[in-house]
Amino acid sequence: MFDAEKVKNECVNWIRDFFENNGRGCNAVVGISGGKDSSVVAALCAEALGTESVIGVLMPNGIQPDIDMAQLLVRHLGIRSYTVNIKSAVDSLKEALPFEPSRQSLTNIPARVRMTALYAVAQSHNGRVANTCNLSEDWVGYSTRYGDQAGDFSPLSFLTVQEVKQIGRVLGLPEVLINKPPVDGLCGKTDEENLGFTYEVLDRYIRTGEIDDKNIKAAIDKKHRDNLFKLSYMPCFEYKE
Repeated sequence: MFDAEKVKNECVNWIRDFFENNGRGCNAVVGISGGKDSSVVAALCAEALGTESVIGVLMPNGIQPDIDMAQLLVRHLGIRSYTVNIKSAVDSLKEALPFEPSRQSLTNIPARVRMTALYAVAQSHNGRVANTCNLSEDWVGYSTRYGDQAGDFSPLSFLTVQEVKQIGRVLGLPEVLINKPPVDGLCGKTDEENLGFTYEVLDRYIRTGEIDDKNIKAAIDKKHRDNLFKLSYMPCFEYKE
């Protein structure tokens, strides 16, 4: 039922409209990991705005074993790029903390430093930062608040992993980028290892409500409930005279 060509075209037009209304003449700034999401977002932006208006930012934390995939995407699209190694910034922040940080905070610090780097590039190059999260990740909270979940516009937030892959093929991206096992680049495990279920199972459940394993269903439902706050605007005290 999913028409990847149609959705791709609609998304390209949506990006054009966003920039027309929220930054005419600005550049799209995309953090490039070498995975399918950042690859698809960069390709959508290149089609919508032209390659000269897309800036890719590679952000290894020290040595990134798969950075060649990010470099492949940049070469394939022919976009400008910067490499910002965030290791010294991450290490300095860890050392500056006057306490022993929790394991989860250590995992999330690099994602938040990367977003700081993206906005530094954007504000220096008349840019708007692209969010690269997809619906599947957001559904179970597999993103870092004020890290990879931030951004100025989000092309993939209502598309599942399987749908993003189909759009990647329509865009003509190298298959190695589309099928690269998704990793967060933070803890050394794949997304699916961390989650405890596959994106294929999750996507089917999101779109159809069907799932075979009741334990996985319970795990997905709990993650969804527990992480809904990430998708909501922060609670604000409303003063009224």
